[in-house]
Amino acid sequence: MSGPLVHRRLGYRLVLDSRELAFKSWPESQGRRFFHGHHVAAAACAPGAPIQKIRLPGGHGRQVAVAIISKLGHVAGQVMAALFYEPSTRTRLSFEAAMLRLGGQTMGTDNAREFSSAAKGETLEDTVRIVSGYADVIVLRHNEEGAAKRAAAVSTVPVINAGDGPGQHPTQALLDLYTIRAELSKIDGVRVAMVGDLANGRTARSLTYLLSKFEDVKVWFVAPPEVAMRDDLKAHLDEHHVPWVETQDLDAVLPEVDVVYMTRIQKERFTDLETYNRVKGVYRIDKSSLERMRKYAILMHPLPRVDEIAPEVDEDPRAAYFRQARNGLHIRMALLDRLLG
Repeated sequence: MSGPLVHRRLGYRLVLDSRELAFKSWPESQGRRFFHGHHVAAAACAPGAPIQKIRLPGGHGRQVAVAIISKLGHVAGQVMAALFYEPSTRTRLSFEAAMLRLGGQTMGTDNAREFSSAAKGETLEDTVRIVSGYADVIVLRHNEEGAAKRAAAVSTVPVINAGDGPGQHPTQALLDLYTIRAELSKIDGVRVAMVGDLANGRTARSLTYLLSKFEDVKVWFVAPPEVAMRDDLKAHLDEHHVPWVETQDLDAVLPEVDVVYMTRIQKERFTDLETYNRVKGVYRIDKSSLERMRKYAILMHPLPRVDEIAPEVDEDPRAAYFRQARNGLHIRMALLDRLLG
């Protein structure tokens, strides 16, 4: 097996799990760094060392970076396959736009459960084996937790986890971290409230894993008991000495935090509609909520929203969720450039 292929094979675990955050380095002769975890916008450090700081450009620098990378065409002639077994707007389109801006090409299928051979009974593993022969990278969204790791185990090209059921959504976590840094000019010392469906919300889980790598971070989990944050993540925070608070009182938390991370109640994850109806609409950010928030705090949401943020909030400068969504393009361009450039 040749050297470059060996290093590409290290990428199979790339962007699979937000807990994997160590670095591996490409040979110096290749002039690149290749990450064994899935972190792409980070300060260089020795292989295996934990992440210390995230270096993220903000403002005008993002547009400049996009223009430069687009001009270079680092991935010209390479193909990204988007396998989406669940609906997506932002993740799917931002990955496709990222690949196209880098000079590459895209192919894929919407609702792969219905419009691919999965509808005929083909396993995920067999689908990935075939598609990895057509593409240079696979972006996978699946309804089952752990699907990305299963795909990576059989793929001959890198697999990017674009969301696996209630498990992980690491590229969303990267753009969320990017957004916090760009909006607040810091990550160390940040106070964050995760609000809503925390049992099923993969974005809140992934972001919390990344936040645990920084100093003096504190997290509040605000959710009804039926959709409270799972114990595994709370145990992870305890292990890394990150203080956390679990509560149902959003009003009391709002004045205490720098970031309010709202999430929708995910109806598609419920088997019991009675439980869903009991917890939906429990938390809603409106103008009165804004009055309780800090003047410099930001309101984030991975989107789509349903009714948990009132439209009247959109014009407040602290409403960062549309800027947050736009940041996805830049982060995913950087990731694909690292993988394929």
